[in-house]
Amino acid sequence: MNRVYVCSCFGVTDKQVKEHAAAGACTPRQIASATKAGTDCGSCVRTIQGILGRGACPRRELLEKGDAAAVLAADPAPQLAEAA
Repeated sequence: MNRVYVCSCFGVTDKQVKEHAAAGACTPRQIASATKAGTDCGSCVRTIQGILGRGACPRRELLEKGDAAAVLAADPAPQLAEAA
């Protein structure tokens, strides 16, 4: 199995970032809340931004519609199983 590490400080892989993004994390800050990636040296933040891209973000879409209550009610850091 070929692992591509995004964050060397905390051993976070691109697969983990993609899983959290699929579960609703839209920003590097939300990825950091879930994985700690980007909270130590910070060199992986741009890579995380690249993985997240500018695709659809449910929270951003809710904010644009003016539904801030739904954004606040959403779980900011979905807990996923650790990648083996």
